Amino acid sequence: MDKKQTRKYTIGFSRMEKKYEWKDHVIFMGLLLALAVWVNRGIEIKGLYMDDLYFWSCYGEQSFWEYVFPMGSTRFRFLYYLAAWLEMAVVQNHTGLFVPINILLNAALSWMLYSIGRRLAASKGVGFLCGAMFLISRMAYYQIGQVLGLMETMALWMAVLILWYLYRYLNEEGQQRRYFIACGLYFGVCFVHERYMALIPLFLLALLLKRSRKLWEWLAPVISFLAVQLIRALTIGSVLPAGTGGTQVADTFSISRSIRFALSQAAYVFGINAGPEHLNGLPWSESPWLIRGLVILADLMVAALVVGLLIRLVKSGKDVRRFLLKNIALFLGFIAMCIASSSVTIRVEMRWVYVSLAAALLFMAWMYGVLTADVKKELYLKRLWPWGAAFACYVLLMLPVELFYRGYYPKLYLWPNQLRYNSLAGETYEKYGDQLFGKTIYIIGDSYEMSDFTANTFFKVFDPERKAQGTRVVHIKSIRDFGLVTDNMLVLREDPENNAFQDVTEFVRELKLKSEYGYYRDGWMDEHAEISVMAGSTGSIDLEIMYPGLLRGGETISITREGWPPDTMAVQSSVIRTSIHVEPFQTVRLRFDYNFYMQDAQEQRGVDRLAAIVNIEAD
Repeated sequence: MDKKQTRKYTIGFSRMEKKYEWKDHVIFMGLLLALAVWVNRGIEIKGLYMDDLYFWSCYGEQSFWEYVFPMGSTRFRFLYYLAAWLEMAVVQNHTGLFVPINILLNAALSWMLYSIGRRLAASKGVGFLCGAMFLISRMAYYQIGQVLGLMETMALWMAVLILWYLYRYLNEEGQQRRYFIACGLYFGVCFVHERYMALIPLFLLALLLKRSRKLWEWLAPVISFLAVQLIRALTIGSVLPAGTGGTQVADTFSISRSIRFALSQAAYVFGINAGPEHLNGLPWSESPWLIRGLVILADLMVAALVVGLLIRLVKSGKDVRRFLLKNIALFLGFIAMCIASSSVTIRVEMRWVYVSLAAALLFMAWMYGVLTADVKKELYLKRLWPWGAAFACYVLLMLPVELFYRGYYPKLYLWPNQLRYNSLAGETYEKYGDQLFGKTIYIIGDSYEMSDFTANTFFKVFDPERKAQGTRVVHIKSIRDFGLVTDNMLVLREDPENNAFQDVTEFVRELKLKSEYGYYRDGWMDEHAEISVMAGSTGSIDLEIMYPGLLRGGETISITREGWPPDTMAVQSSVIRTSIHVEPFQTVRLRFDYNFYMQDAQEQRGVDRLAAIVNIEAD
């Protein structure tokens, strides 16, 4: 082939020489990072709740050893707890950093899939598509939107590396070291999330496919598995994994339900929301026809790759067929075991299917590599059709689908509460800063059913000393349940329609005590002033009038209630206390007139001069 013909087929993502290939990788990784940031825009963590808040409270109240090695707990995930402890030590009270960290870690996962995918497919473009499809997936909701998403990210990273190292061991000579690393990763991932204990048969399958006769290769995964069980027995007193939602797998396991859940997970991998609304946002049966049509077309692209692989399998010789079958068994075995491990509890959450999707993408990259193995890597356009086009069309068809389903995140079971507590943080600490601490926060309504633990712990997250001393939450039915608004309190109302809280402190302050003129927030009152006050449940409005100057005699204060004659009092001491009685919760207008003023006042705020400090209480 002459140079002209060569140039014709070397049109790709880069024309640089091989020694400059690293620049291509940097570009692709930069694009994946940008995609990760863009697709997850709008997701934020301002306030912690439920499991996130519980783990933070443990971090704040327990020692390092108690946090990382919780003896007697229902779970023993010391590797995750170690990573979580380090993350919280870095983040401190800056909760807004959790989502950027999660996005960066998920982008790093996509880089790993890009790296593995390009090697399986012998194509950087296909590797990039693997990483891009992984990032846009709606299954990332937990890894991005929850502090505990770090756990799923760590487990997925380790599980995919296990698959990759077993693949290398199976297909390359002299890869025993990677096999033993995979055994070590298996030991580790079991202490990030115990459901990955189910991967143990994958090692035995790889050994069978490799036809290994080395005793240590057979013993290594068995020893890892037994070590995991021994440690679990010693630390939590059980080798059986706990279920989700506070359940035990041994108590809730059902074969028929597990089969149904396994099928639903397979459907998720193919883009079908096979579950209830609170677990996926929008079930398949309620999805628009356009979205379902796009999913079906995308699955047809996958089917094209599968059919192509089957044709290659049938036409291949014995050795090639054996190579293909053993790798098909490895990929399908990994996906099946991941699905099985997530099918034994009481529900299927999309976050558990994320690892299966990642493996499926790598499987597709491997298919592409097999189907284009006879074409030189330099001939980009020839490799593109038809298999590269099918892969690209799959991702392009799924892009609007994933973005559409991401729009239904607010219907996921955990999302409304996250929005509410983000709002609570925004209406309190984000607005008032450290001035929040020590205040009583009255919340009108309790439809969100905030637990005592949340009420007592939520605001400690924002205090560098993790105490928020004096800060407390009080739920009330209406503004009649407390007196006048003071500087050491906030008033919020629930806004269920928007899953939010609203700060109504100033509105309620004005409603209960409004200065028409001449009265100020710090209690100072002019010579002539008028206020409107709402009485409490007893109807008593208590006044404390303080004159910090020197009395010369003859000073009087006249208080006029609307529709009543003036009540004039002689000032005989620096402090005067009096009460006005009205109907309960009645709003009255009071006019104050002083025949004196502060002689040495350094300021004059209104038309008249400052006269006295007036403290008002109404229940």
